[in-house]
Formats: sequence, structure tokens, C-alpha cells
Amino acid sequence: MHDLLQLQVRDFEVQVLTGIYSEETHLPQPLRISITVDMVPPAHFAPDTPLSASKSYIDLKHAASAALPEGVHFTLIEGVADHIADTLFTGDERIRRVQVEIVKLAIAEADEKIGITLVRHRR
Repeated sequence: MHDLLQLQVRDFEVQVLTGIYSEETHLPQPLRISITVDMVPPAHFAPDTPLSASKSYIDLKHAASAALPEGVHFTLIEGVADHIADTLFTGDERIRRVQVEIVKLAIAEADEKIGITLVRHRR
């Protein structure tokens, strides 16, 4: 059994150019994104352990916002999730697994959660 640290950012909303239908392709639409990152932790977290021993939650939010290429249209939200996972893997070798959940808010009619979950493991 290996030690594991999971970092999470839940229910982060961002506007992304995505969709396959004509009404979706010209304007950004709201997505609710949740990210879970599994990483290898140090052997122990002491009270004075520096942030560099873990990962900043801001990095997770950045991967789902500013790191998304501006003006690029993602046909599928799966592509958005893949880009987020790739960004996180590239930024930190300690990351072993990334899970990205995306809910398309614009198509919900009765507060249902319509979307995907993508899980990628470091290769």
C-alpha cells in the first residue's frame, strides 16, 4: 500500500468555448469543473512543512481557467478535461492521477447534472 495525497477543487465555474451545435459554437458557455489530483506525499507533514511539499490549490484552478487557451473552441468537453489533466501532469512530476469532472450548466433544465468525468493516470 502506498501513501497518497488528494487535492481537490470542487465546483469551480468557468466560461469555455465548447459544443457541437450551432448555438454553442460562437459563445463561451458556463462549465462547472471539479478536479481531484492524486500525488505522492512526503513521508510526514510537520507543522512547519513548506507549501513546496504539497501543491497549491491555485495551480488546480489555474489549469481549469487561465491555462485553457483563449479563443480555442473545444468541440467536446472531454477535450477540456484532457487539456486540464495534461496541464497538471506537465506542471508536477509528483502527480500520479488526475480526475476532472465537468458539468455543462447551460443545458440543465431541472437542475440535473449533465457532464463527464475523465480520469487520467501518469504514463
